[in-house]
Amino acid sequence: MKKKNNIFEWIKAIAFAIFFILFIRIFFLEAFTIPSGSMEKSLLTGDYVLVSKLSYGPRIPNTLLSFPFSHQRLPFTENTPSYLDWINIPYIRLFSAPDIERNDIVVFNYPMEEEIPVDQRTFYIKRCVAISGDTISIKDGQVYINNKHNDALLHLQFSYRVKAKDTINTTLLTSIGVTEGGRLQNPGEYWLTLSSDNLKRLDTMKNIVSIEPVIEKKGTYNDYLFPENERFLWNIDQYGPLYVPKAGDSIILTADSIDLYKRIITVYEKNELSVYGDSVFINNKYASHYQFKMNYYFMMGDNRHNSIDSRYWGFVPEDHVVGKTVLILMSIDKTNNEKNMRWDRWFHKIE
Repeated sequence: MKKKNNIFEWIKAIAFAIFFILFIRIFFLEAFTIPSGSMEKSLLTGDYVLVSKLSYGPRIPNTLLSFPFSHQRLPFTENTPSYLDWINIPYIRLFSAPDIERNDIVVFNYPMEEEIPVDQRTFYIKRCVAISGDTISIKDGQVYINNKHNDALLHLQFSYRVKAKDTINTTLLTSIGVTEGGRLQNPGEYWLTLSSDNLKRLDTMKNIVSIEPVIEKKGTYNDYLFPENERFLWNIDQYGPLYVPKAGDSIILTADSIDLYKRIITVYEKNELSVYGDSVFINNKYASHYQFKMNYYFMMGDNRHNSIDSRYWGFVPEDHVVGKTVLILMSIDKTNNEKNMRWDRWFHKIE
């Protein structure tokens, strides 16, 4: 009997510990790892970051029936979902809508995975460059919000074409923090991804002949960018202007606005939409205007020429927002076998 009591006490203690950790993860804090270089140099691949759920108000999970400490798939399986969608809770966020500020680094669920419940969609991390109610434009790679420049160059990286008198030592490039790019076909020519600090240091080297930014010209059209429509001759460096919807605001429904906000109306806010000639019908009723139900955000990576972000798939709805990235807990350079730990990044506050 005593042995059974001890086992029961252990089970209770483990169950309480699991419940407590899940409670903290859902409502307060959660740790994430950075899997790619889209946020360099602000965040590096191998950084482990702490995300505050309280900063924007914690969400109630959509899928209550899910396996603890897993996301999308059960551990040690490839295709077995870690959740059941028998019960699907509608979007509820404690303490009202998220109060995101421009240039916050935000974790959110990838909005293009329609077949998966919102809280089970892949986690992305980007910088929120435009909040709801803003009008965003990108000119020569620089972000403008409501016609005012809004980029801190310290955080950003861009692609450059570099010409040198002879070969540039790759070890030298690594030593100054250049980790992306390589040689081109012509001798002495390189395509490198550089931060403002990398650019200054490289420009002082005697071997360098010229450094030119790789910027797409205005009027050229990238058909893979949002909204994937020839009405909008936008590319990754010349984009917009684009209004970012705010809850309660309304837009006039035109051929152009339908292309920009069709996904919001139909997918995120769950309406039926049909267009006949110049007439728009929402839920089988003629509509000249549409009023938004949620706030939306425009997210971009700091590695501007190596980031799949809102330029490619559009707006992030408020119900997809997970939390604010506040701290680098630890950092491990998994590409460098000799020096694994980046000690200078441990417990580093994120800006």
